[in-house]
Amino acid sequence: MMRTWTMVLAAFGLATASLPAAAQDNAWKPQEPVTIIVPWAAGGSTDSVTRVLAGELEKALGQTVVVVNQPGAAGSVGTTGAWEAPHDGLTWAAGAALDLGSYQALGMLDVPMSDWRLYLHIANVAIVGANPDAGFEDFGGLIEAMKEKPGEVTVATAGVTSGGHNAMEAIAQAAGVEYRHVTYDGGNPAVLAAVSGETQLTTQLASEQAEMIRAGRIKPLAVLAAQPLELEGYGEVPSINQWLPDLQTANNYFGIFIPADAPAEVIETMDGIWDEVANSEAMKKYAANRGAILDPSYGEAAQEAAMPAVTQNVFLLFDGGKIAEDPSTLGFERP
Repeated sequence: MMRTWTMVLAAFGLATASLPAAAQDNAWKPQEPVTIIVPWAAGGSTDSVTRVLAGELEKALGQTVVVVNQPGAAGSVGTTGAWEAPHDGLTWAAGAALDLGSYQALGMLDVPMSDWRLYLHIANVAIVGANPDAGFEDFGGLIEAMKEKPGEVTVATAGVTSGGHNAMEAIAQAAGVEYRHVTYDGGNPAVLAAVSGETQLTTQLASEQAEMIRAGRIKPLAVLAAQPLELEGYGEVPSINQWLPDLQTANNYFGIFIPADAPAEVIETMDGIWDEVANSEAMKKYAANRGAILDPSYGEAAQEAAMPAVTQNVFLLFDGGKIAEDPSTLGFERP
């Protein structure tokens, strides 16, 4: 009997020793794999950054982190799946806070963003990217074409509430133009649609278009940011404010989302490891390569960072007829 317990303790000691030192110090030590639901198709901005992040989280938690794609309904299908799973800290959602905060106003998921614990890592900016054969020399030429042929220029996005759709809606309202919206189940399919010529444009995120821009298969016309974007391996993409000076932009923050009523030790552990995980060399490399801004935050700070883009989006959708009820009734204040 003594020998049996000695063997058990020895085995336990070996298992504990194999965990990273940081994982041994955590208040929460998950005994089962953690699942992160990516509510978009594989290859898009959420999917690619979440897979990098999952590797860093595995080191910090000492447990496997599984990424599962569940696309549909502008990301609300997978996010709903994460919310409806047991709130035991083992199932998370990933995505853009802009989408998460808009679902309630759109009637897609009746859960306010405040009911989630946000862990944000990068901020993405949208790029107006054209198929090289579409004939647009610059963003000014695109606007002229849209005015000459209202509703004829085709634009691929990941669907209503996506960063790409939000960007194109803002452009349409600021420039007084119309376009033909073509939706896909993620940023990657939307970008590929523009690459193949299925559509003339995409307004998806820089992180989704970067590789195709460097390869010369997407022509970047403008970035939706106040300053030009320096894209590694390409050069400078001009600010859209060069043509539309009054267009306001807000950072589109991405991250992982855990129901706020998850066990306290889960929240405590994630709060404790987040800065180190999100600021890892792997995440820094990803951000530099994809034209993204590494700007980690969590908790109340993350809610504050995400809210400007969410507020801008819900009123943009309301003014464009995509939301029936005034977002003010849900506590949003018009910017």
